[in-house]
This record gives sequence, structure tokens and C-alpha cells, in this order.
Amino acid sequence: MKSIRLENIVKVFRGGPHAASAPAVDHVSLTIEPGEFFFLLGPSGCGKTTLLRIIAGLTAPSSGRVWLGESDVTGLAVEQRNTAMVFQNYALWPHMTVRQNVEFGPKMRGSPAAARRQRAADNLARVEMDPYAARKPNQLSGGQQQRVALARALAAQGDCLLLDEPLSNLDARLRLHMRHELRRLVKSTGITAVYVTHDQKEALSMADRVAVMNAGKVVQIGRPEEVYNRPATKFVADFLGEANFVPGTIAGEAAGEVTAGEAREGGAAGTSAGLADAAAPGAAPGAGRMAVTAGSAAAGAPGWVRVETPVGVLLAADESGRQIGQDVLCCVRPERIELCERSADARGGAADNDVASLQATVAESVYLGEMRQYLCDLPGGQRWKISVLAGADKAIPAGSAVTLRVAAQDVALLPA
Repeated sequence: MKSIRLENIVKVFRGGPHAASAPAVDHVSLTIEPGEFFFLLGPSGCGKTTLLRIIAGLTAPSSGRVWLGESDVTGLAVEQRNTAMVFQNYALWPHMTVRQNVEFGPKMRGSPAAARRQRAADNLARVEMDPYAARKPNQLSGGQQQRVALARALAAQGDCLLLDEPLSNLDARLRLHMRHELRRLVKSTGITAVYVTHDQKEALSMADRVAVMNAGKVVQIGRPEEVYNRPATKFVADFLGEANFVPGTIAGEAAGEVTAGEAREGGAAGTSAGLADAAAPGAAPGAGRMAVTAGSAAAGAPGWVRVETPVGVLLAADESGRQIGQDVLCCVRPERIELCERSADARGGAADNDVASLQATVAESVYLGEMRQYLCDLPGGQRWKISVLAGADKAIPAGSAVTLRVAAQDVALLPA
């Protein structure tokens, strides 16, 4: 196992079919730890495959250094780097059998015949393809070819394993199955692995850490839970899954009570629409207040703040020490919102403890099998998505008044 260290890598294509004025890779520096399953995630054209090819030695950087362990390999050819790569199209030799394909790497490195046959057998057994050793690649399914390509890469016994979207050619059902299998196989070897993908689900379900790339730059690195729950930018939040965004202004710490009137006075027009007293007959006194006490904030997560937005006041964790009056962008994932029918929600427009309640109207619902997604209209012209498990109950009809409950821990604050 070896670490991979990239120091200020830049790649500019100055000629040929890929020529461009902007760098394909723009001053990327990162360290991948020994034995780590590291993902490069981003949209097409963001530079992730170019960066992988630079690690492999297939593409030379315009500037910067590549280190494998303690060795600077920037100037070494691909065959001198002791890396193994799994390509998107698998690149199996069609005239060779499965066993011969897996033996190819050790053979090119001068391994004795008996040793390379044993290595091929061991790695084919590891991917459960040993019964197919005598077949040709065109006699295998896509998933089987993918396993053979992985066995060939592992048999080469490289210092690191590089994978370029290896599941992209498989059908959706097989991709789901192979995610778990591929992670299990890679982690069982202990090898340092770098995996390129544009598929968010692959990255979130398989990676130890993820680097999200955009326009040649790494915009955020972290564990899957970190980059999903606490994105650094709107791009990261939007690329990693669906999200609702609403602009807001830091109003203060989460202490005291916020009433509808206070929200109107302190924020933009329409801010308090989700907090106003329902004024319905029999409504409990103070039903339109947001009960946020200093004690509840301190007991839950220090650093929570009130954010005034067009949809109402939200609570959020502030890890950056933002100032009162600072503009922010609030991000709330659809599956983190609790949707309550208004008649069943005794709290009206209130919030209790660390949860804000916003009033909304169902615009439409979409059935997605295991999930149902509602589109709800809120004040300020906002339309949010709310995802809930689809049970046997009928969908809430369009036009219904509902309450959306949002916990402070589920609101991420992004740069405005």
C-alpha cells in the first residue's frame, strides 16, 4: 500500500482535439492515504479522468508533481509506475482467454509461468470468475467482463489501483449489485484505489472519501456524509442530489422567541408568512410563535443561528462564525423535511425546540415507487421538493394546506 500525493497539478491541452485555453486540471493538490478507496466525482469535462491519467502516467501534467509513496514519479513512464488501471470499456484482449488476460500483466513483468498461472487463478477466484477461465471475453456478460478486468488489474500487483468509470457500461440493476461487490473486493486487498465517476450514488455508497471537482478544480474533499450533509458550495449541494435553496440573512443566535411580527420587522417582505398565527377558532395562544430558547440551542448544538428568509425563519448550525446581517444561502434536502397535513398539526405555524415550521400549499405530487415527492408552494414564490416514503395512504391532494417541519441540523448554510 502506498499513498498518492498530488502537488499543484496543472494540465493545459495546447494542441490537438482537446486544445483549450482553460486548464483541464487547475492547481489540484491532494493526498490519498494508503489503503484508501478515494473517489474523484464531478460532471463531464470537469477534469477527473485527466487527473486519473496523470496519476497513471498516461498524460503528462503541464506543471506540478506526482508522488507514489516517497517516490516522485512525475517523469516516469506508465510502465515504470507500478500502477494498475481498469478502463471504462474494460480493454480485454478479445483473442485471449479469461485466464490469459489475467496473466498478461505478470507475464509482461517477467513473472515465471507457474507463478503467473497461480496468480491468475487466485484473482479469478477472488472475483468468482474461475469457472470461466477458458472462455473468451465475447462469451461473457458485461458484469463478468468487468470482474475479469478487475482481476487482471489486481494480478498486476500494482502499488495502486486506478478505475475509470468501470460500472458505466452496465445496466442499472447490475450496477447496484456491483457497487457492493467492487468495494468489498478492493477493500479486501488493502490496495490504495482511485475511482473516477460522475455517478453520485456510486461515490456516496462506495467511497472512503470523495473529491468533488468542477471546471478543473477540487471544490470539496470529505467523507460521503460530510460532503452530502455539509456541502461547501451550491454546486456541490446541487450535484450530489436534490436540494431546496432559499436566500437568507443571519438574524442572530438561536435564543429567545421569534414571533411573526418580529420576523416581518427584521426581514424581507413575506418572511413571516410561514410563522404567522393561524388565528383559527380555538387556536392555542402563541401558536404563531417560534419557540427557540437559549437552553435548547445550548443543549443541542452550540452555534445555532436564526436565519430570516422569504419562507420564514429557519434555524441552522453555523460553523463559520458568520456575522449578524450577513447574507447566506440555505440548503435543505427534500428527504430531511417532515410534511404534516395542517389539520393534524396542532402546532400551527410554530416551532418547538430546534425545529422550524413553515406553512405551505401542496402544488402536486409525483409517485416514484418507494418514494413520493411533493412540490409545495411557500411564501416568496418559493417551490420546494419534499420526499417521503410512499406508504399505502393516498397522496395529499393538490391545494391542501400543509406544515413543513425543518430541523436546525438539516439546514446547511452556503455562501450567498
